[in-house]
Amino acid sequence: MIDIWLVRHGEAAASWHQDTDPGLSPLGRQQALRAANDLMLKLDRQVVQIVASPKQRTLETAAPFVALQNTELLIDPRFIEIQAPVPLAQSSEWLTAFMKGCWSEQSQDQWRWREGIVNALQELTTTSVIFTHFLVINTVIAHCESRAETLSTWPANGSLFHFQLDAGKLKLVESGEQIKTVVN
Repeated sequence: MIDIWLVRHGEAAASWHQDTDPGLSPLGRQQALRAANDLMLKLDRQVVQIVASPKQRTLETAAPFVALQNTELLIDPRFIEIQAPVPLAQSSEWLTAFMKGCWSEQSQDQWRWREGIVNALQELTTTSVIFTHFLVINTVIAHCESRAETLSTWPANGSLFHFQLDAGKLKLVESGEQIKTVVN
């Protein structure tokens, strides 16, 4: 059995519809430090494989943990956030519709993206920590729980989600912190 931790990147310095590859905000850097320390405790200081999406915000979120582990960071583009098939100005509307939808309504491109993520996880051979994105985490949960909807969780920035891989089957062990919202 292999333990896998998916970590949502810290708060970005710009929203996703303003900048396709922002770094972290000052709060995001604090969240990255907290995630690194939390991981060290949860992993009992075990040295693990560390992987990240190639986006700047995930690389910056991974940096404190990489330093604590004193190991190298592997970059895997399969863990990148979903790419809107529309111009940046229209991406907000597209993403809203995607998040309200079900997997059965998605295009082959979105299914290929999902399958790439699942395949990458199933290829792991050792305990791994993967720094990734909001919808990647949702996609893995949808796969694990055979959920139809594209959005099933609201992972907070810097949150840790624990999965296990056993004989090719992924299982959610523990959900991470959720975004806190105020209901008016």
